Amino acid sequence: MPYDTSLIRPELRAEQVKARGQGFRSDRKAKIKKSLHTLHALEIMAVNIYKCQITRAPCELNHQLTIAMCNEMTHMQDFQTRLFEYGLAPSKTRWTFWMVGYVFGLGSRMLGPRRILKTGIWAEKKAVDHYGEFLEQVEWDDETREVLEKDRADEYGHLARWEHLLSDPGAICG
Repeated sequence: MPYDTSLIRPELRAEQVKARGQGFRSDRKAKIKKSLHTLHALEIMAVNIYKCQITRAPCELNHQLTIAMCNEMTHMQDFQTRLFEYGLAPSKTRWTFWMVGYVFGLGSRMLGPRRILKTGIWAEKKAVDHYGEFLEQVEWDDETREVLEKDRADEYGHLARWEHLLSDPGAICG
């Protein structure tokens, strides 16, 4: 299913938020819980990576980092919402992913724009792999599957953007 990756924050209506998972087998719900915890934590990390990479310079890299941060915040909210819809809570260890994102973001920023882009490429490749794994291995409800597919399409979009900027030195802040 094709997705418009220029859409940063899709609309969410009140009637789309609902209780999920009633009557699911315990093993199915356990896989959903593990997957949602992982996806939520990784999106927290992604938000912090991008947030810490943005500088004050008015350039295309900062513009794209801001767009990516905003989009990753939407993904984080997608999974936090789904956790509560399934009667679950966010992982108690999610703060560690916040810290890792902070370290990767600031560390790459200190090493310069090329390292920022290479870190983004690495992170987005990992995200695409995780989404693919969870889409294959977990029996999702249709609406949640669609959210995962849209969010994975966004990650492919970020990956393409970082690879393009890395190949165009004139677009990098410096």
